Amino acid sequence: MTSSGKDQVDISQHILEKIPPEAEVTRIEYEGPALAVYTKKPEVLVEQSFVIAEIVKLIRKRIVVRSDPSIRAKERDTERIIKEIVSEEAEITNINFDPSLGEVIIEAKKPGVVIGKNGGVLQEIIKKTRWRPRILRSPPIPSKIIAHMRHFLYSESKERERILRAIGERIFRPSIHDVGDVRLTALGGFRQVGRSAILVQTRESNVLLDCGINPGATTSTVAFPRLDTPQFDLDTLDAVVISHAHLDHCGFLPFLFKYGYDGPVYCSAPTSSLMTLLQLDYLDVANKQGVMPPYGQKDVRDTVMHTISLRYGSVTDIAPDIRLTLHNSGHILGSSLVHLHIGEGLHNLVYTGDYKYGKSMLLEPAVATFPRVETIITESTYGAPEDIMPTRADSEQRITNIINQTLERGGKVLIPVPAVGRAQEIMLIIDDYMRRGLLKESPVFVEGMISEATAIHTAYPEYLAKGVRNSILYEGINPFQSDYFTIVEHPSAREEIVDGEQCIILATSGMLEGGPVIDYFKRLAGDERNTIIFVSYQIDGTMGSRVQKGLADVPIINSNGKMEVMKVAMQVESVRGFSGHSDRRQLVNYIQRLRPKPERIIVLHGEKSKSLNMANMFKRKYNVESLVPEVLETIKLR
Repeated sequence: MTSSGKDQVDISQHILEKIPPEAEVTRIEYEGPALAVYTKKPEVLVEQSFVIAEIVKLIRKRIVVRSDPSIRAKERDTERIIKEIVSEEAEITNINFDPSLGEVIIEAKKPGVVIGKNGGVLQEIIKKTRWRPRILRSPPIPSKIIAHMRHFLYSESKERERILRAIGERIFRPSIHDVGDVRLTALGGFRQVGRSAILVQTRESNVLLDCGINPGATTSTVAFPRLDTPQFDLDTLDAVVISHAHLDHCGFLPFLFKYGYDGPVYCSAPTSSLMTLLQLDYLDVANKQGVMPPYGQKDVRDTVMHTISLRYGSVTDIAPDIRLTLHNSGHILGSSLVHLHIGEGLHNLVYTGDYKYGKSMLLEPAVATFPRVETIITESTYGAPEDIMPTRADSEQRITNIINQTLERGGKVLIPVPAVGRAQEIMLIIDDYMRRGLLKESPVFVEGMISEATAIHTAYPEYLAKGVRNSILYEGINPFQSDYFTIVEHPSAREEIVDGEQCIILATSGMLEGGPVIDYFKRLAGDERNTIIFVSYQIDGTMGSRVQKGLADVPIINSNGKMEVMKVAMQVESVRGFSGHSDRRQLVNYIQRLRPKPERIIVLHGEKSKSLNMANMFKRKYNVESLVPEVLETIKLR
C-alpha cells in the first residue's frame, strides 16, 4: 500500500476496518481526487454497495473500487465473455479497455440491456472478468476525437497511473499552513474579452481558473495570460479548472505542460473532448497561416493525459483546503459554473465563466442555487444598458426572414459559426423551421469542424436540453442528422456549391479568423444578392468584427499568398438573440435570483466600459462590494 504520511495511513485503516474481509483488499492507492480500493473480489463490494457509501460519509472522500490487475481476465477473453453474457438485443457497437482504471468501456445502442434488471448483467460481467464495466450509449454520430483520446489513454495507461497517483498524493498531502486568507489575481480576461485566467491562492494552495488566449490580439503581451507575474509559480500550482472549451478560456492550457506542469486539469467530460478538438484546430490554423504557435501537439496530448473529467454536482477535493463542484452554465455543451469551497467553510467562490441564464433549443439555463456563495465572479460580455437581446422567438423569426428573402432573390446565405455551440443551435433551428414549412427548403452545406463537434454533442446527450435529449435517446430522431444537411467533405466541393443553386452555408470560424468560411466569404462577398449573417459575438480586432461594423474594403490574402483588397457588396446582417451569453437583462436577473446572496461581486469578461457599468449597477442595486480588477491586480477575498 502506498503512503504519503500519517493521514493516508489513518484513512486506509478506517477503510480496511469497514470492508468485509472476504473482499480481499490488496492495496489502497490515490487515484487523482479519489482513493482506489483494489480487491481480488470486487463483486463483494458491488453487492454490498452500502459499505462504501458508509465509508465515504465517514471520511468525506471519494472512493472507487478496482479489481486487482492480477485477477483480471485477458482483454480478448473479456470481450468474448461480455458478448456471451449480454443479449444481442443490446446492440453493442464497441468495447474498449482502460487498464489504468481497470474499466471495460461498453458502448451499446440499448445500454439498459447491458446493465440488466437491478444491475444483474453488470454483476455477472464483474464476476466472470473482474473488470469494472462502464456503460455508454452508442453515439448516433461517431466522434474521431473521442476515439483517438481513448486510444491514446489506453496506449499510455502506465503513465496515466503515475499521473493519477502523483495528483492524489499532492491533493491529500498534510497541510503545512493553518487555514487563512484567500487571494485572487487577475491574469487575463478583466476589462476585456479574451485570455481568461484567474489565480486563486490560499496559504496552502494555488488553483488556476481557465487559461485562454485572445484571438483578436497581435502581440503576446495581450494575446496570452500574464503568467509572468510573481504570484504565479508553475511548480506550486495544484490544479487548473477549465470552465468550457472555447479558446479564450482553454487555448493557452497546453503551454503549461510545455513548460513542465505535471498537475491535474478538471472540467466536464464534454469539455475535455471539445477543448482537445479546438486546441488541435488552433495549431492547424496557425500552421496554415505561417504563425508559430506557443505549443505543439505533444503538449495537447499531455493535457489529455492530465485531464480529469467531473460530473455536474460531484464534490471533489482538488487541493488540501479546496473542494470543487461544477454546475451547468448553459453556454455551450459541457460549460460549467465553477464552485470552490475553501477551507471548512472559510470562503465559497463561484466563477461563472460564460453563462446563459435562459433556455435555448440546445441547452438548459445556468444553475443559480448553491450551498454557499460569498464571492461571485461574473462575466459581462453583454453588460451595457443597451445590450438587451431580442427574444428567442423574435430572433428565430428574424433569421428565418433574412434567409427566405435571400433565397427568394436568388442569393446564398453564409453563416459564420463557432464549431461548438452556435453551429448546433442554428442547425436545430434550420431543421425545425424547414420541417414546419416556415423556412424555404434548400440545401444546407456544413463545413469545418462543425461535423466533429456535432458528433461530440451526440456522445453526451445527457448534457443537452430536455427536448433534444429525449429526441435522441427515446424517440430515435437525431435532428443533427437531418436530410436537409450535407457535410462538405473536401474543399474541392466549394466551387460547385458557390456556382450552384440557392443554398445556406454554415462554416467555421465564427469570427472570420480562418477556416473554410474565409474561402466562401471571398467567393460570395462581391454579389449583392448574397447575405452573411453573424450569429455570435465578434471580438474587437477580428475580421468578423470589422465586417460586422460595415468595413466595405476588406484586406485579404489571395491564393498566391499576397494581400489584396476585396469589396464587400453582399448584405451584412447580425442576429444577436442566439448568443450563448446572457444579455444585460439576464445578467441582472441571474444575480438577483442567485441563492444565497453573495457578499462580493467581481466583474470580468467584458469591454472595460461594460464591466465598470455592471459593477456600479450591482453596487447601487444590491449594496454589495462590486469590483472590476485590472489585469495583474491582486484582491484579498478573505
